[in-house]
Amino acid sequence: MNNSQSLNKVELVTIDEDNVDQRIDNFLVTKLKGVPKSMIYRIVRKGEVRVNKKRIKPEYKLQEGDLVRIPPVRVSNSDEKPGPSAKLTKVSQLEDRILFEDKAIIVLNKPAAIAVHGGSGVDFGVIEAMRALRPQQKFLELVHRLDKDTSGVLLIAKKRSALKHLHDQLRYKKMQKDYLALVRGEWQSHDKVVNAPLLKLTLKSGERIVRVNKEGKASETRFAIKQRYKGATLVQASPVTGRTHQIRVHCQYAGHPIACDEKYSEQKFDDSMRALGLNRLFLHAAQLRFIHPVTEEVMQVKAPLDKELEQLLKQLEKA
Repeated sequence: MNNSQSLNKVELVTIDEDNVDQRIDNFLVTKLKGVPKSMIYRIVRKGEVRVNKKRIKPEYKLQEGDLVRIPPVRVSNSDEKPGPSAKLTKVSQLEDRILFEDKAIIVLNKPAAIAVHGGSGVDFGVIEAMRALRPQQKFLELVHRLDKDTSGVLLIAKKRSALKHLHDQLRYKKMQKDYLALVRGEWQSHDKVVNAPLLKLTLKSGERIVRVNKEGKASETRFAIKQRYKGATLVQASPVTGRTHQIRVHCQYAGHPIACDEKYSEQKFDDSMRALGLNRLFLHAAQLRFIHPVTEEVMQVKAPLDKELEQLLKQLEKA
């Protein structure tokens, strides 16, 4: 195919909460890796990219539920970044972390310290790794995201119909996500819900951070105490909305930052946790409850805590 590869199928993408308010041109740059920006502007101008079957301008901002038509594009192989090798340790270890798999979905216990997808400064993430492990699988897409430093249940769709079904569940809040977080201090029993709007900000350094701000998007997290320790509490956090860094910022806002959270925690508490061997954010997506996109059965998948987190809890003194 003379040193070019043809992405020769029209792709239809349903926009979820993660891409809301993103400009269509920026969305296409990440979606069509290796395609020059000039070509992206050309296909938008010519009306080959459509949103809800209509022509749009490059500055159009995506809305939740938008259906984006992406035309076939030809890119030169020399511009293509090779995907990760399936033999890489980081990639092959994901195979052992599959909690459930069938023809429609994969449920993974994502390790901490690996991003869900490649991007700014990250060569590859979980989704690229899974594609390397499943080269015969034509369709593999993330249903939702987890922060790089968060471990636990991550859902991947193997069919477009499954992806759409699961995205609808997210949109209509039919998916229940429960996280475990170790937070500083004594979480108060009456603090069962944190309702605080969240705003994404970019600092001068270029670091992206989230703050509680009345200009932000409505955000709600429900909390339950699982175990009290001396100087810390293990809480279950169940987000009702799905904002970036939501649980982390809501814990900080409640006065109980999560252990070893580089963006939102407190040095003294973190130092005491590191002294006990914790070298990562103590936030774990422990279970996910959803409706199977094909069988319509209610599924509840649990991801066990990683050894490092288990070890830490064993060392803490119960209150």
